[in-house]
Amino acid sequence: MPQSLAQIYLHLVFSTQDRQPLIRADIQPRLHAYLAGTLNAIHCPALCVGGMPDHVHLLLRLSRTVTVADVVKATKVESSKWMKENANLPGFAWQAGYGIFSVSASQLETVTHYIVNQAEHHRVRTFQDEFRRFLENHQLSYDEAYVWD
Repeated sequence: MPQSLAQIYLHLVFSTQDRQPLIRADIQPRLHAYLAGTLNAIHCPALCVGGMPDHVHLLLRLSRTVTVADVVKATKVESSKWMKENANLPGFAWQAGYGIFSVSASQLETVTHYIVNQAEHHRVRTFQDEFRRFLENHQLSYDEAYVWD
C-alpha cells in the first residue's frame, strides 16, 4: 500500500501536581485554547479541550507521525510554561503521570459531551474517582500507590 492512513482518536487526562486547584476560572478558556493550539501545532488536531481547576481533558486525533509520548510531552511542557507566565504561577507543574484512552469514532460525540460538561460531573465525583472509573472502564490494572504523585 503506497499511502499511509490513520484515524486514531485519544482522550488524554492529567492533573496539576498534587491535584492543586490552580487553574482559575478566568484562565481556563485561555489555557484550553493554548492546549488546543499546542496539539494542532504537532499535527494532532484538538477536537475538544476542557477540565476543572485541578485537571484537564483533551480529545485529539493522533497524527500518524507523532507518538503518544510526544503528545504528552508537548502538551505538558508547553502549557506548564504558559501557566507560569500567563497565570502568574511560577511554581506551576503538572503531575508526572497521565491517562490516555482510545476512543472509537462512534463515541466522539459522547466523549466531547463528557468533556464539555466537566463541572456537572464533578459536583458528585472527585477527580480521583473519575480517573479510577476511567481505568476500570478501560480494564487497566493499576496500583493505587503509584497513580497519584
